[in-house]
Amino acid sequence: MPKLGMQPVRRRQLIEATIDTIEAHGFAETTIARISKAAGLSSGIIAHYFGGKNALLAATMRSLLNDLQREMIQRQRRAATPIQRIEQILGANFAAEQSTPKICAAWLSFYGQVPHSPELKRLHRVYVSRLRSNLLHAFRQLLPGEEAERAAEGMSSMIDGIWVRAALARCTPEAAGAHIIADDYLRMILKHYRAQAGRPDNGGRLGAI
Repeated sequence: MPKLGMQPVRRRQLIEATIDTIEAHGFAETTIARISKAAGLSSGIIAHYFGGKNALLAATMRSLLNDLQREMIQRQRRAATPIQRIEQILGANFAAEQSTPKICAAWLSFYGQVPHSPELKRLHRVYVSRLRSNLLHAFRQLLPGEEAERAAEGMSSMIDGIWVRAALARCTPEAAGAHIIADDYLRMILKHYRAQAGRPDNGGRLGAI
């Protein structure tokens, strides 16, 4: 029988082992036997704590989402302006902690399985909704109505696109200069919308807004 109070420790061990196994063997070859071996635990412990492999995989994706959300919240607390809040969102998504080879491998694997798993699909919707909501909140303080909506949608797509392309190229998003590219896009779209409306672009010093 597991020792009292060990559940959070064992669950964390199994989630970390799942991430390591996905990196080493790929999603399709991530078996209960390999996960339990990587964790140094018996195969039956997965059923005990998670009920099965699918639930463990969902818990692993949920853990990755929670780590990203914590990173984003911590960074947003340091932001004083809407521009800074958007820049901190970029910083969270392209942070070194979110861009290690094993984290990249895990995210890419889960993305590939989203169309085939209702639970992973639900978790992916949570991620998309959070990202868009955070971006839209900041853009609405910079742009009116539909412009803010389009800017948030475009920036969200830019973040995902740069991240996936870098990860697929076996180059971590941070090392690929992803944050710089996304930051340039941010300034470009704000300048574009302001030029259309005849609003000043602050001399290019958008971070001062």
